[in-house]
Amino acid sequence: MERRLSAVLSADVVGYSRLMGTNEVATLTLLNERRSEILEPAIATHNGRVVKLTGDGLLAEFASVVGAVECATGIQQQMRSRNADLPEDRRIEMRIGINLGDVIAQDGDIYGDGVNLAARIEGAARPGRVAVSQSVRDHVGNKLDVEFEDRGNHDLKNIDRPVRIFEVVDGSTAQPAGKAAAATATDDKPSIAVLPFNNMSGDTEQDYFSDGITEDIITDLSKVSGLFVVGRHTSFAYRGASENLETVARDLGVRFILEGSVRKAGNRVRITGQLIDGATGGHVWAERYDRDLDDIFAIQDEITRTIVDQLKVKLFPAESKAIGQAPTDNVEAYNLYLKGRHYFHNATKHFLVLARQMFVQATELDPKFARAYAGIANVDCRKIGWYGEIIPEKDILAVADQALALDPNLAEAHAARADALSFFGHFEEAEAAFERALELDPDSPDVNLLYARFRVRNNEHDKCIPLFVRALEVNPDDFTSPLMLQFILRALGRKEESELYAELGIKRAEEAMRRHPEASRPAQLVAPTLAGLGRTEEAKVWLERSISLDPDDGQTLYNAACTYSQLGETEKAFETLYRWLPTSGLEKKQWLVMDNDFDPIRDDPRFVQLLEDVKASFES
Repeated sequence: MERRLSAVLSADVVGYSRLMGTNEVATLTLLNERRSEILEPAIATHNGRVVKLTGDGLLAEFASVVGAVECATGIQQQMRSRNADLPEDRRIEMRIGINLGDVIAQDGDIYGDGVNLAARIEGAARPGRVAVSQSVRDHVGNKLDVEFEDRGNHDLKNIDRPVRIFEVVDGSTAQPAGKAAAATATDDKPSIAVLPFNNMSGDTEQDYFSDGITEDIITDLSKVSGLFVVGRHTSFAYRGASENLETVARDLGVRFILEGSVRKAGNRVRITGQLIDGATGGHVWAERYDRDLDDIFAIQDEITRTIVDQLKVKLFPAESKAIGQAPTDNVEAYNLYLKGRHYFHNATKHFLVLARQMFVQATELDPKFARAYAGIANVDCRKIGWYGEIIPEKDILAVADQALALDPNLAEAHAARADALSFFGHFEEAEAAFERALELDPDSPDVNLLYARFRVRNNEHDKCIPLFVRALEVNPDDFTSPLMLQFILRALGRKEESELYAELGIKRAEEAMRRHPEASRPAQLVAPTLAGLGRTEEAKVWLERSISLDPDDGQTLYNAACTYSQLGETEKAFETLYRWLPTSGLEKKQWLVMDNDFDPIRDDPRFVQLLEDVKASFES
C-alpha cells in the first residue's frame, strides 16, 4: 500500500444507457474505437496510466497535473472532431473530471478521497467539457493555453463540504458538440425532454394513444425557437424511467423533464403532467386534466403553453399559431389514425385489414387528414408486397397523391408513394421519392425501414444497412430492423455483427411480446433467428407461439418454413412453403430467392423447382 499525490482523471460517456438502449451494438463498437484510437493513446502520450476501464468510462492517473489537463482537453477536441459527421443522437460525448489529491495505491488500483472527488467532479461536468477542482486550476495556472471558467461551489454527493469547480475553456469549447451540450451550456435557452406518458388505462391496447399524445406534445414544443427539445426517438428510450429523473436529465444534458400519464375510458380522458427540474428533482409544475375526449387537443395545447410560460420562454406569434395546429380537427379521426398505425405495425394480414379500416374511417370523418391517406397507401403496399393482393397502380398512387396534395411535406406520404412505385416497376421514381421522404424527415423510423426494404428487394445490401441501423436507432421499440439486419449481415458473411444484432432484436421482441401478447409478429421473426443461432429449443417455443396466434397467416407460414429448414425438419419446411406460396406477394417471393435460412434445403429438387416457379411469376 502506498500513499501519493496524483492527478486523477475520471471520464464517462454522456447518455450511455440511452445509447445502449437505441443501438448497443454500434455503441459498444464506437466506444471501443474511441478508447483505442483517442483515449488510451492520449493518456499514454501525456505519461498517464489507465487504472481501470468501466462500462462507459475510465479512471486514469497522472504524475503531472498539467499533463492531465492537456490530455483531457486534447481528448475532448478529438471527440468533437470525430462526432462532427455523426447524427447527434449517435455521438459519443464524454464528461471529464480532474482532481489533484492524495490517493492510496494497491495492486494496480487507486483509492481514497482524491479518487472519489475526481468522480464527483466528473459528474458535475457538462457534456463535452472538462471540469477540474480548484487545486488543479491553481497548479496549472498559466502553463497551458487555456482559461478556467469559475462555476462556483457545488454540493457533491458523499462529499462533506462544498467543492469549487472550474471548467476548462480552450477555444474549441465555445460551442459544445451536440444539441444536448449546447442546450445545457446556453443559459437563455431552457432544455427539456418529454418522457413517454404512461398508459394508465389497464389495457396495453391503449399504448398507441398515450404514445401519440406524447409525440404531439414533443412536436409542439419543438416549434418553439426558445426551447431545446430532445427528439422523440431519444426520449422514448427512457420509457418507464420516471423513478430516476435526475439521472435521465443528466444523461440527456437537459435541465427539465416532462412526464405524465393518460387514462382513457369511453369518451373521458384523464391526463396528468409534471414538469421536473432535473438538477434538483423538484416539481416546477403539475396538473391533472379530467375532460371529455373531444378536449384532447385543447389539453395538449394547454400543456405546451404552460411549459412555455413556466420556463419563461418568449413565444412568437407564428409559433403560437403553429403549436395550435392539430393534425386534424376531429378527435375521433385522430384516435382512429393512432389505432390504425398501431395495427399496421403488428403487420399480419388480420391487423392490416383493421389498420386500413381505421385509416379509411379517419378520412371519412376528416377528408383533409393527410396522414390517414398516407396510412391507407402504406397498408395497400404491404398487402401487395406481402400477401399478393391485386390493387391497381392508379388506385394506390391516387391515395398517396391525395395525401401529398393535402400536405406536400409529409414524409410518410412520399415514402408510401415510393413503395407503391417500386412494386409497379418504377424504380428510379421510387428511389427519388424515398430520397425526398428522407430529406423531409431523416429520423422517421417508417421511412428508413421502408427504404431499407426497397434496397433489399433491389439486392443492394450495402445500401440497406445504414437505413436499417437508423430505423432501429430512432425507434427504440423496433425489433424488426435489427432482426432484418442480422439476416443481411449474415448473408454478407459478417457473422459476428449479425449475431450482435440478432441478440438486440431478440431482446426487443421479448419486450414487444410482453407489452402486446396478442401480436404474433415478434415471435414470427425471433423463431428463425434463434434457429440460425443454434438455440433449437428456444426456437421451437417461439415458433409454437407464432403458430398458436396466427396459424394461417402468410408471414407466420413463411417464417415457420425458415425455422423448420434450419432445424433440419425438411418435410415440415416444404409442407409449410407449399401452404405459403399461394398467399404470397412480390416482396416475400423476392426474399425467398435470397433467404439464407433456406440454405439447408436449397439443393433439394423440390426447392429448385419452387424457385423456378417463383421466378417465372416475376415475369407474368
